[in-house]
Amino acid sequence: MPLAPHEPSRRAPAGGTGPAARTAPTMGAVPAPPAAYRARPIGVFDSGVGGLTVLHELLVSLPHEDFVYLGDTARFPYGERATAELERFCVEIAEELIARSVKLLVVACNTATSAALPALRRRMMETTLGIDVLAVVRPEAVAAVAATRSGRIGLLATPATVASGAYAEALAAVDPHVTLVAVACPDLAPIIQRGFPFDDDVVRTVREYVAPLRDAEVDTVILGCTHYPLIRPMLQRMLGRGVEIVTSGSALARQVEHALSARDLGNPRRGEGDYRFLCTGDVDAFRALGTRFLQLPLGDVEHVALRAEAPA
Repeated sequence: MPLAPHEPSRRAPAGGTGPAARTAPTMGAVPAPPAAYRARPIGVFDSGVGGLTVLHELLVSLPHEDFVYLGDTARFPYGERATAELERFCVEIAEELIARSVKLLVVACNTATSAALPALRRRMMETTLGIDVLAVVRPEAVAAVAATRSGRIGLLATPATVASGAYAEALAAVDPHVTLVAVACPDLAPIIQRGFPFDDDVVRTVREYVAPLRDAEVDTVILGCTHYPLIRPMLQRMLGRGVEIVTSGSALARQVEHALSARDLGNPRRGEGDYRFLCTGDVDAFRALGTRFLQLPLGDVEHVALRAEAPA
C-alpha cells in the first residue's frame, strides 16, 4: 500500500509565542489525531545500515505500519565525531523526515542517541501535534538490568557512545547497584559496514574487544551499536553460552508499539504496510549490504542530500 503523500512540515511561529513553543505535548496528552495522521509513516534513522537490525524488529512487531528509513552513509562512521557535529547531523536528518510527514521518530543509532537526543526531542516537539522521539540506550539498559544475575554488565560500543556516559547513566537510573564494564570498539562498526564474509583478522579484532569483558566475568553484555547484532554468533561463542547478550531491536519495538497506542497513532489498515529507504551515500552499496542487515528485500533506495537549515 503506498505511503501517505508528503506534506510540508508546519513549525511553531517565530518568537516562541505559539502553543508548541510554550508547552511541549506529552504522550497521551493531546486529542486523538485524524485518520490521515495515523496513516503517516514512522521515521527511522542511523548513521549507516546498522539501524536496519532495529527496523527488522519494527517490521515484525508492527506489520501494519509504514516506515521510511534514512541511512547517513555519506558521513559514516559517527563513532569518533564530536558531539556538536553529531547533533547537527541528527537535526538535519530530522528535518528531512519531518518533510516526509513522519508521525514518530525512531533513533536507531546508539551514537546519535548519546549525542543528540535532547536536541531531537526539542525540534520534533515544535511540529504540529508534536512528534515523539524514541531511541536506543534506555530500552537496552532496562533489559540488561532484568537479565543480569551478578550485577556485572558489559558494554561494547563506539568511542563516542562510551565517552558520553549514556549507558552508565541509563543503567544507574534503573539500578544504581550494577557495575558497568564498557569497551570502546573504534574498528567494529566500520568492519561490519564493509560487508561479508569475515576473515581471521576480523575474528582476532573482535576477540580483543571481548577479552576485558571475559576478564571482568560479566554475565550480561549490551551491544551498544546497531551494527553489532550481525556478529552476535561470533560474540556469543567468545563470551560463552552463559552470558546474556542484549540488543536494542525488540525492546525498542515494544516502546514504539506503546507510544503509538498512547497517542492513538496506530495505522488502522488490516494488511501489511510499506517501507522505503533513503541514503546520503551510494545507493547500490546501501542496497547490497542493507539486504543482509534487514533480512528482507530493500527494493528502490532514494539518494538524498541533507539540508543544513530547516525548510521555510
